[in-house]
Amino acid sequence: MLLAVAVGAGAGAGSVVFRWCIKTFTHLFSGHADYAAAPGTDNPHMPWLGPYFVLLAPVIGGLLYGPLVNRFAKEARGHGVPEVMLAVAQRGARISPRVSVVKTLASALTIGSGGSVGREGPIVQIGSALGSTLGRAAKVTEGRMKLLVACGAAGGIAATFNTPLAGVFFAMELILGTFSAEAFGATVLASVTASVIGRAAFGDVAFLSLPDFHVDHVAQYGLFALLGVFAAVVGVGFSRFLYLIEDACDWAWRGPEWLRPAVGGLALGLVLLALPEMYGVGYPVLEKATQGGYAIGFLLLLLVGKMLATSLTIGIGGSGGVFAPSLFIGAMLGAAYGAGVHDLLPGSAGAVGAYALVGMGAVFAGASRAPITAVVILFELTGEYSIILPLMLAIVLATATSRLLSHDTIYTLKLRRRGIDLEGPARGAQIGAQRVGTVMEPLPSPLPASTMLADAADLLSLSGHGALPVVDTSGHYIGVVTAQSVAEALAEQPDAAPTLAGQLAEPPAPVMADQPLAQALHVLLSAAGTGVPVLDPEHGRPVGWLSHQSALRAVHSAA
Repeated sequence: MLLAVAVGAGAGAGSVVFRWCIKTFTHLFSGHADYAAAPGTDNPHMPWLGPYFVLLAPVIGGLLYGPLVNRFAKEARGHGVPEVMLAVAQRGARISPRVSVVKTLASALTIGSGGSVGREGPIVQIGSALGSTLGRAAKVTEGRMKLLVACGAAGGIAATFNTPLAGVFFAMELILGTFSAEAFGATVLASVTASVIGRAAFGDVAFLSLPDFHVDHVAQYGLFALLGVFAAVVGVGFSRFLYLIEDACDWAWRGPEWLRPAVGGLALGLVLLALPEMYGVGYPVLEKATQGGYAIGFLLLLLVGKMLATSLTIGIGGSGGVFAPSLFIGAMLGAAYGAGVHDLLPGSAGAVGAYALVGMGAVFAGASRAPITAVVILFELTGEYSIILPLMLAIVLATATSRLLSHDTIYTLKLRRRGIDLEGPARGAQIGAQRVGTVMEPLPSPLPASTMLADAADLLSLSGHGALPVVDTSGHYIGVVTAQSVAEALAEQPDAAPTLAGQLAEPPAPVMADQPLAQALHVLLSAAGTGVPVLDPEHGRPVGWLSHQSALRAVHSAA
């Protein structure tokens, strides 16, 4: 608990320093506190250049942060969250302490010089590096180290955006990938501590100023549902476009990596000259869109422009997050969608701003597949409970549609492109890479679904397994029945209890014969019995049995 509070305090202080650096560099490069609030105006430091200073700002910024990242912490390049996820999943939550300093300066320089990225990825990486450093200093176990890294991420999000609940769920949903009482308690302590520091520095106000929204007509729920599907397509499209541009930049660049941000800054400068609203994070533009300040055509232009500017910033080697760009893109999509349906259904469509707000959460959920975080952070931004139902509806549909469209999220896709599977064995690992089909045992004799429970109990006791597969009258596999479920059923009242094995059969998560053992271990650990059936990948029929003993035997023989 004390370590969680300490990490939260460090993340809160880090967010204060980080935001101060962004503000300072933005004013230094553009002459404004936020150039997106006054797009196209001159830089008062260099009025003779007029709006053309945006051609030079990214170049100068790249000359500063390019060598810094290349020399001291290459992992500070990009949007940061995938690196933290990888450290927690496969590297014992070890993150270099240099990342905090380098990421702070590099991301602040990127955003201040016009990079169209967000600040959530950097602050997550900064807070997580602080948590990892403190954990190593205190010589905690690996499990506690992962928890401290999550505490740093939660504290960073909470302090930067004044969203303490969203910080907690971001850490558990994306960084840890699991929920537990211990994780919840620790991340809450860190989040509260960081929020207190953030509010003392920035005030108790949301980082966005959004108007009040209400659902005025029941027909709007159908419109919000459709928006959720569109948002998933846009979120997945943003993920693909981001890495398409990054691949193009990798293909085009042949010089030293430290010079890449400066040379690429020329291309980014041209985008900023054509569409100055893309300068920096762009919250003023987002707020204006939620208030209905732009026409539909310009909203769609801003949507495409943000995709291009963010992808180009990351592709040339910039440092910054994709959370804020996802919100921006979602607001433009939602506002354009809302304006369109308002023209078609003026009597029942409702306020345009409500669609912009729902679009923000839905596009983020479609890109990241973190629906709880999306719901909570949008709710904390507005404090409007009346918007929670359409928000939840659109976000859940966006998450489900995104899962149908893509196996990966905007965070995991970056790792998979490097050959890293967070659910599989670590690269270079000596164990866990075997295929399940090479280590499985023979399939136990299945139980017919019509087997009486008393007979099933006898067969389970003689089998040596805590579970057995069940087949129907046609011989088709329908699931697994466990000794525990049979014993519980036999102990119930006769008139209420099931009587046949088929009534208790439940299919566990599928384990395929061609699947790596490391992936199958996740299913095996959560299995109710002592093993799970191994299925034929072509027909889905059980062909073997993976038990704890066979998995341990494979690990021992491979060590």
